[in-house]
Amino acid sequence: MHGTSLPPAAAAKMRPSPLILAALSLAVVVAQVDTSVTNLAVAPIGGYFAAGSAELQWVVDAYNLAYAVLLLTGGLLADLWGRRRVFMLGAALFTAASLVCTFAPNVGCLIVGRTAAGLGAALMIPASLAILRVVWSDPRERGRALGIWTGCYGLAMVVGPTTGGVLLAHFGWRSIFVMVVPLSLAALVLASRVVPESADRKGRAFDARAQVAGALALGCLAFGAIEFNASPLIAGVALLVAALASAAFVRIEGRQGAAALVPLDMPRIRPFRGAAAGAGGMTFGMYGLLFVLPLYWQSSGQLDAVGVGLALLPLGLIYILVSPFSGRLGERLGVGVMTGGGVAVIALGVLLVALSPIWNSLPLSIVGLTMTGLGMGIATGPLTAVAVGAVGPERSGTASSIVNVVRMTGATLGVAVLGAVFARAGSGPVGLAAAMGLGCLIQIAGAATAWRLTRR
Repeated sequence: MHGTSLPPAAAAKMRPSPLILAALSLAVVVAQVDTSVTNLAVAPIGGYFAAGSAELQWVVDAYNLAYAVLLLTGGLLADLWGRRRVFMLGAALFTAASLVCTFAPNVGCLIVGRTAAGLGAALMIPASLAILRVVWSDPRERGRALGIWTGCYGLAMVVGPTTGGVLLAHFGWRSIFVMVVPLSLAALVLASRVVPESADRKGRAFDARAQVAGALALGCLAFGAIEFNASPLIAGVALLVAALASAAFVRIEGRQGAAALVPLDMPRIRPFRGAAAGAGGMTFGMYGLLFVLPLYWQSSGQLDAVGVGLALLPLGLIYILVSPFSGRLGERLGVGVMTGGGVAVIALGVLLVALSPIWNSLPLSIVGLTMTGLGMGIATGPLTAVAVGAVGPERSGTASSIVNVVRMTGATLGVAVLGAVFARAGSGPVGLAAAMGLGCLIQIAGAATAWRLTRR
């Protein structure tokens, strides 16, 4: 168990092995591939079901929203119920949800399946990271294992769009959801055989009130943003409910003290606040870009599914190449340059995409995507490192989880808001320019805040 001395027999079961790392890394690949290939399939899904822009936003955001809302709870349940048990439950749920998406008879069923997949990811990913921390007790070995684990995000960003594009072109949109089933099943089977069980309750308990208030706040915020074009009055009511639920969440968490899902003293820490602002701004523009741009390319006839997958390839490749060196660059350039500067580079990439319709320039969009991958590689690691380093070691897991929640919340709102702007402006070149221009402004604000609050 984490934080306690283990008897010899239990300690032996905790010995690291490549198979354990393979099971944990598969979870990362599954979760990230699912996100990247779904963005490619938005246009074909819309054509198949005759779905509107709001429904297509929910196809993407149902996953992001469930993931963001339940991410903290997933880590808590892993500690309470057993990390291997929760990991396996998440993998099983993800597999079942992917099959529901594969055979969905209508867009509503597809959205339900995507929501369940987000829930599976919210159980699987925090549990996998917790298992890694427990099994790899030596800091140096843990660092190597964590490097492989996080590197799988970049690998998935390369493999997902290219493989997904080929599958879409030859087998249709349903094939992309089948694609992840063997991977999630492999993670489930491997975990059942090689991953040791561990838990650490530390006097904590599941807080249903905080979870419901948080889910209601984020869910109504996303609903209001997505539905604003079609039903402004209903969207306004949803945003009001989101504000009330947020106030209730803060009040509930304030009474929990150190046992809170989100300790309220953490956002008061200057570097932590800067890292969170940078992470939220980064994913707001990036995920909005990855939703709007493939939809624009395919609906305008500029690229087919295979072409979109290949066009997205530079983003993942440059991320893989740059991210391993972000720590070394940070030592030379400073934390503020890496966090604020990295997000600013992403903003520049999004700006280039916004300008591309003016000259009808596909190469300019590709350059923008490459800049986005470069900025991600520069900023992602340092943002997490600043957040974790801003608190004591006993709270590092909580800090990391909260930053990941902020990241996924930014992603959810990016798809909702920028997708709504794109649709409102006609879903053409003007819509692309307007949506990406807004995304760029939000990222510049996040970059400026991160630079100001994280620089030493």
